[in-house]
Amino acid sequence: MSRKTHAVGDRVVLKAGLTRTATGERTCRIVSVLPADHGEAQYRVQLDNENFERRIVHSDIDADETAAPASRKTATAAAGKGGPWLKPSSIRIGK
Repeated sequence: MSRKTHAVGDRVVLKAGLTRTATGERTCRIVSVLPADHGEAQYRVQLDNENFERRIVHSDIDADETAAPASRKTATAAAGKGGPWLKPSSIRIGK
């Protein structure tokens, strides 16, 4: 049985009850992937409305509500956001 691991930058939905915010926001961004603990993947995540990071394990992620990474990548490419926001040719250096 192989588990799907997430990458840095992926947006995931946490299971209900893990966050104690009044708004109930459960969507967060993966900041880093940590070493596995007892065979279970660990992640450092940050919610949009918080200024600190949390450590979660793979079982804390709600797989039913989290979209597949492949579908997010195609949606981003279709939206035209595939290029870099900083272009080296637009940088001007004053002398």
